Amino acid sequence: MPMEGGVTTADALAGRPGPVRARWAWGHVAVGLTLVAIYGFGPVPWQSPVMALGIVLGMVALSVGPTRNLAPADRLPYRLVRAAAGLFIVATIIRAVVPSTMATPPTAIALIPNSFVVPAYLCLGYAFLVLLRRRRAADDDPARVDAVLVGLAAAFVTWTFVISPAVYSADLSALQVLDALFPIIDVVMLILVAQLMLAGGVRQAALWLMIVAAACMFVGDLLFTLRDAQLIDISQTPSNAAFLLMFVLIPAASLHPSTRTLVQPQKIVVRDMSKLRMTVIGLVVVVPTIITSLMPAGSVLNDLVRAGLCAMIVLSVLGRVVRSNNSRVRAELMTRRRATHDALTDLPNRELLSETVAAWADRATTEHLEISLLFIDLDRFKMINDHWGPEVGDELLCAVAGRLGEQVRAEDVVARIGGDEFVIALASASHERLAESLADRLLVEFARPFRLSVGEVVVSASIGVAKSAGGAHALELIRDADTAMYKAKGAGRNAYAMFDTSLREQIRDRVKLEQALRGALDRGELAVHFQPIVDIVTDELDGFEALMRWNSPELGFVSPVEFIPIAEETGLIEEMGAWMLRESVRQLQEWLDVRGPDARPLHVSVNVAVRQLSDGSLVKLVDDTLRESGLPPRALWLEITESGVMADIEAALLTLNALHALGVTLCIDDFGTGYSSLSYLHRLPVGIVKIDRSFIDDVGAAGANEPIVRAVLAMTHAMGHRVVAEGVETEVQRDWLRAQGCDLVQGWFYGKAERAEDLTSWIERPVPA
Repeated sequence: MPMEGGVTTADALAGRPGPVRARWAWGHVAVGLTLVAIYGFGPVPWQSPVMALGIVLGMVALSVGPTRNLAPADRLPYRLVRAAAGLFIVATIIRAVVPSTMATPPTAIALIPNSFVVPAYLCLGYAFLVLLRRRRAADDDPARVDAVLVGLAAAFVTWTFVISPAVYSADLSALQVLDALFPIIDVVMLILVAQLMLAGGVRQAALWLMIVAAACMFVGDLLFTLRDAQLIDISQTPSNAAFLLMFVLIPAASLHPSTRTLVQPQKIVVRDMSKLRMTVIGLVVVVPTIITSLMPAGSVLNDLVRAGLCAMIVLSVLGRVVRSNNSRVRAELMTRRRATHDALTDLPNRELLSETVAAWADRATTEHLEISLLFIDLDRFKMINDHWGPEVGDELLCAVAGRLGEQVRAEDVVARIGGDEFVIALASASHERLAESLADRLLVEFARPFRLSVGEVVVSASIGVAKSAGGAHALELIRDADTAMYKAKGAGRNAYAMFDTSLREQIRDRVKLEQALRGALDRGELAVHFQPIVDIVTDELDGFEALMRWNSPELGFVSPVEFIPIAEETGLIEEMGAWMLRESVRQLQEWLDVRGPDARPLHVSVNVAVRQLSDGSLVKLVDDTLRESGLPPRALWLEITESGVMADIEAALLTLNALHALGVTLCIDDFGTGYSSLSYLHRLPVGIVKIDRSFIDDVGAAGANEPIVRAVLAMTHAMGHRVVAEGVETEVQRDWLRAQGCDLVQGWFYGKAERAEDLTSWIERPVPA
């Protein structure tokens, strides 16, 4: 992220100033090109000052650019370049001070500047090598071979037309022959720079500046060698101008912000070979071959060198073909693995699992095999993700994958086919009970904590087991195991269940029910029924509980026990619950308007689903509904279940406290059927506790639940809560509850849940004497 003055956040954290702007690099190039032009075409007396000025500007740029653009650990290549530049400068000064060192043919004194030039080349070559190592994307990058091909071709041409004539010329001195070997260094440089150019990754300005600089160095050395060997008759100006241009471009590369890309590993980009690259490789092979064929035979050494270079070119091309083929095979294998394995756990995915099961099915009949699948789903995995975050969730999935792998045989398959869903596939003799035995072991294993970065975490699993003697399709077998897993979840989780055909019918009915439920609200098939809640002391109406009912034209009346769980699982409950809240509040306000301000206030009690409780929009929905209807907040009761609260107690408390702040009354529904409510009830901002009907059935007849109901009444009253007893169906139950001090009751003794238009008698009912 940019900061003021062009300094990035990364720069600030690294303790270095911001990068140099690109215009400074191009400005340096413009000034440098001007100096090169003056040096090449201007008056001779100007050459030395122009050369000196170019060198000074280059050294300044080599100091400023890396300091501003690179972290200290990335500046090594440019430190080497500065060392090389310093050695070149020393050699240049010696040649300027002692003109005889530049005499043609050279004398022994020419060795003095050359003793600085050779180390300078070594420093420069090592700098290019460091850049290449840092930038290179992969070891099998074809740029390596292509660069070697370019270098070999350059070596062949250089040997044939430069080195060989110098070595075998009778007119040249030993020093001239030695100078003629300098292009060998340039060939090595060319190989390194060619790799930088051909390697994958971004090719930005700094890279192109470096490539052109290396080309200038090669041209300058070539001209110097040809002149020194008296193979061409030119002055020193062209070669010196080429060197000066190199001294402009390399510092410009260090100044440009993109110089960072030269020291950073580049992502390899796989692309088809370009026509230009194919042409260059073709010329590299063809030109040396043609030259070798056309040129007459010379000395044995000369012919052997040319033949050896040609052979190396051919072998390099062959190596490139082999390497390319191997890379293609490896890429295909990697692509295949990515397509058939889970990226997080590296387990086989659904595709590979299906292929394996299908292959087993082909052998099942002849080898009398039974194929078994264990479908494993982690219980309440979402709670772990929500509490600790997805990173810890991923940790847990990897730990589960490892533990599952420890429990199976080498020939079994452990696969991950979904978020927290795993499948183990087994093939065994039909008389063996491997699947059942493994399911038992896995339940024991899941009882042991998983050691994660946040500490020890325990998670249970629901397991579905399906078997086939080979007739079932792989996907059908996975589906059957999945169906059995849901049976295990429905039985209370942390268990395994075997698949049978009746489950398939249940799933088909469930899917049919789910499809019919989608759109039921829009089609007007849902209705709100209201059951009276009565003051047990006066038998006076205190309010109603709103209950959702569904009458489908296709399926008829569908029990809430059947469609509410489906609505919660699919998320439909949020839209349905919001509709029921608005409809219930609207209806209660209508009744209050009919009864008038002097009548006893009524309330309406609306159930809140677990999904609604965990949704932050519930508070706004309630607030908006109350404001739109004008209903007093105290007239709205919201019923929550113990299991809904305990699914995520901290998140639930945030929502419940916000609702309590609005003034609505909160109720604990089905009290006593869920978690240990005694330890949490004091933390919840509730005003009403509803005793579940299962505790009311036998009260008044010396039933076993009477002590429990007495204890609940005493405890809740001590906390200041009121109590509603559900499921009151007899006068005996009513009288016993009244004697125990219960506050409110509801049940068929007073009336069932009915449509609003059928409750007129309750609304108009006079107050009992």
